[in-house]
Amino acid sequence: MKLAGQRILITGASSGIGRAMAIELAAEGAHLALVARRQALLEQLAEELARSGHERPAVLVADLSERGAATKVAAQAIERLGDVDILINNAGGAAVGFQWVVGDHDKARRALEVNYWAPLALMEALVPAMREHDHGAVVNVTSGVQVMPLWFMGHYSASKAALAQVTQTLALELQGSGVNVLEVIPGTVDTAMQREQHEVPAGKEMVERSPLGKPEILARLLVRALRRDRRRLIYPRAVAVGYTFPGLFRIYGRLLRRRLTDKIDLDDKRVLLGGSFGDPEARRRREAWERERP
Repeated sequence: MKLAGQRILITGASSGIGRAMAIELAAEGAHLALVARRQALLEQLAEELARSGHERPAVLVADLSERGAATKVAAQAIERLGDVDILINNAGGAAVGFQWVVGDHDKARRALEVNYWAPLALMEALVPAMREHDHGAVVNVTSGVQVMPLWFMGHYSASKAALAQVTQTLALELQGSGVNVLEVIPGTVDTAMQREQHEVPAGKEMVERSPLGKPEILARLLVRALRRDRRRLIYPRAVAVGYTFPGLFRIYGRLLRRRLTDKIDLDDKRVLLGGSFGDPEARRRREAWERERP
């Protein structure tokens, strides 16, 4: 697939992986529509791209944790771009806490709206036209935790596992249609979400024990994967071992839990919502990470 001239919708574009993807794809000559909740950061990115000599992207402000927001975003993207050739479902959030505490909490439902239902709504709105044109791509950003249980992270892992299953099913359904489906499976990448994870019991130690990737490298790998019509991109490379042999990830998770037992309080009754729409403590860590970035 040639990326120059492609009309691309990217969710979660204001920070981290989504921002890096926007920069790389703009450099390829793509026409972009960028979606996130924080307008100021989107406008800042749009101006940065325009100053670099690229086409100024369309800025679409939306909170994808609200049911129905994704369908409106799809309509706005079509209006601004004329159509959407490539959909990148990158936005994500997490409701973290012990399973018996989180249960079906409203915060968990909001996180699953972003991680699972919003991507499905966007696919429903945009894939039929791609099929009609025999051309297009859907990129779903899942996570390596889809095969690795971690304390406090069960709802997030489950939502990413569900999106992964949807992605793999979609790839089977669209085989031979001219519409490619790419699953991007990040491990620990240096984003605001990793800083938020410091709120999790022993979260800082857990992140520090993982190989840390860079969003800019992942974005470059995404461009190459799209050009080559790849179906799967795993980064950092070490995650591929655990993804291929998930039993190893599960053993590692149990060993890590054992090593950090003294840092985990089973009476912790917090339910923390992450993401730009999350709780104040998570947003503070996210904003601190963003201030530190060049």
